[in-house]
Amino acid sequence: QVQVVESGGGLVQPGGSLRLSCAASGFTLDYYAIGWFRQAPGKEREGVSCINSNINPNDGSTYYSDSVKGRFTISRDNAKNTVYLQMNSLKPEDTAVYYCTTGRCQVVVTTPTLVDAWGQGTLVTVSS
Repeated sequence: QVQVVESGGGLVQPGGSLRLSCAASGFTLDYYAIGWFRQAPGKEREGVSCINSNINPNDGSTYYSDSVKGRFTISRDNAKNTVYLQMNSLKPEDTAVYYCTTGRCQVVVTTPTLVDAWGQGTLVTVSS
């Protein structure tokens, strides 16, 4: 059974950290480019980050939107079939539902309206 579960969201104070997980079962994540986008209430989707497959000829390269570059880090744990999004120095404007997805990384980060959310998302709230 193919399943993807996003987790790790929660309430955090400004400046704090969270780690989101995108865990898959029934297929191998490393065959795919995996990314994250977010959507805040009343706002359009915003691409956040993406990581390419490590399988040749892909190189596992990573992509970030300007709004999160230097604060967020995307990574894979192939043994756990999971992609992580480590979010540091969180700001109130990072508040949104975060969704895991697949697609060309350039599309995920720049035009996330063209990709589908895999799951129900995980809510991140940054507030004091």
